[in-house]
Amino acid sequence: MNAGYDFGYSWSIQYGALVPLVLAVSAAAVAHWRGWRWMSWLSGAVALWALAALLLVHVALGINRPVAIPTERFLASGSGRVLDAGAGSGRAAIGVLLARPHATVVGLDLYDGYYGIDGNTPERFMANARVAGVAGRAEARRGDMRRLPFDNASFDAVVSAYALDHLRGRDSATALGEAARVIRPGGELLLLNVNPDWIAWVSSPHAVAHHPRPDRDAWRTRLQQSGFTIEDEGTAPATWYVLARRR
Repeated sequence: MNAGYDFGYSWSIQYGALVPLVLAVSAAAVAHWRGWRWMSWLSGAVALWALAALLLVHVALGINRPVAIPTERFLASGSGRVLDAGAGSGRAAIGVLLARPHATVVGLDLYDGYYGIDGNTPERFMANARVAGVAGRAEARRGDMRRLPFDNASFDAVVSAYALDHLRGRDSATALGEAARVIRPGGELLLLNVNPDWIAWVSSPHAVAHHPRPDRDAWRTRLQQSGFTIEDEGTAPATWYVLARRR
């Protein structure tokens, strides 16, 4: 159940696998009628993949639910001021607010361009926060994670879920440097990057085909050079995460 959330992911992302599913079932029916056993097997295999993709997108990845925090060590006190860099329609920010009941979150995004969300606006972010019952602890701001419009050491933590890894070249290092600047000494950074594991490939092969596997050593080096000490890392469905602390 999405409990009324509207994160705005495009139909092709949520239900695109329905197209090959319908086509495969139709082809299987024709093949069975004509006695084409090879086509029946092929169509059945495609139908099974499409059905698995739908289930993974909506169950394992929970695309219509807030992001589950992958480590209990993040903001373990349950309180603090958090920046969600690249917040989009609020999945990660709301996940933090639900898991950490005394935290506040500022969601920052360009809110410009297309990153899989139709009608990506601060208003959609706040509407989802109201559905979750956390709007009183949430704020949506327009801004660039490479030039954060905040004072030094003004946050206890920063989270970036499937956003910072969209940056290329020096931009990712610049964004990490900005995150380090706005996090107080001893504060935390939780970074979630797309990890093209088997779940990602089955659920959305067209999306991960052009998404590079995260170079974990390179990310560790960038984090350390930006002033962070890595405290935890691991994987979740289609995700590689790193929890780091500001030195």
